[in-house]
Amino acid sequence: MTAANRTLIMTGATRGIGLEAARDVLGRSPDTHLVVLGRGSSAAEVLPSLREISPHVSTVDIDLSSKASVSAAGAQLEDLLDSGELPPLRGLVFNAGVHLSNALQTTVDGYERTFAVNVMSTHQLLRQLHPHVQAPARIVVTVSDAHFGDLRHTGGTMPAPRWAIPEISRPGAFDRSGNVRAGRRAYVTSKLGGVHLVHEWARRLPDGIDIVSYNPSLVVGTGLARETGGALPFLMSRIIPLLTVTPLVDTPVPAGKKLADAILSVIPAATGAYIHRKKAAASSTESYDTDRERALWNWLEQVPRTTS
Repeated sequence: MTAANRTLIMTGATRGIGLEAARDVLGRSPDTHLVVLGRGSSAAEVLPSLREISPHVSTVDIDLSSKASVSAAGAQLEDLLDSGELPPLRGLVFNAGVHLSNALQTTVDGYERTFAVNVMSTHQLLRQLHPHVQAPARIVVTVSDAHFGDLRHTGGTMPAPRWAIPEISRPGAFDRSGNVRAGRRAYVTSKLGGVHLVHEWARRLPDGIDIVSYNPSLVVGTGLARETGGALPFLMSRIIPLLTVTPLVDTPVPAGKKLADAILSVIPAATGAYIHRKKAAASSTESYDTDRERALWNWLEQVPRTTS
């Protein structure tokens, strides 16, 4: 049995492309200890199947919509790394995300849930763990080409993002926030935020620790559309799967392999890059805005890790 000499921490590894990526990474990198961050029940369900591939798998409970939970999980991971119970941290994958049917859902801390899970939790956990990351390392943040918000990238199913910090972190920030379209706007805006976050972190991380955003593009069977409302769940379950015979749409297994390629640095990309499926590409024109990225960073830095 190969001993583990590197740790990879991953959110969103309990279903869909994240689970397939986790399986692929463990199969190709037997020296990796994978820590799956997730709700206790879902993480426990996938643990046996992952340990059939490698014994080097553990779980840490986390609720990404709660700052206190993210902080507690981060502290637990810090203790495990400091004590040597986990080998050196060489990678982080932020693959978890939500896509909701409105923009009114509120977290326990009072933030709009889409933005809290898709953007705020990523920054909070990375802020807590980045001092423990040892070069060479790659950090991957899963985003979406829906952040373009145009016909070419969304087929007209998504509105364009509307950026405004801190307003978009609050429930009810978009027009008719109780509607499905507002939920979709919150989603695409959060994915734009993910690209912004990667750009800003890339300017701040030391040499040898790279961070990239990863766009899997259109993948069926992930479960992401289950809370979106409107016609999207029907399209994703009945219509879009017909396109899997084309290069336009993936299923979780090949999409997971592509994500694993990004995680394992098989796909060459400079820090701050946007990886589209199998290669580095340009993200949206709107996503390259250093003033906006700095403002996002500064606001996130002012948000307390926990509430009293």
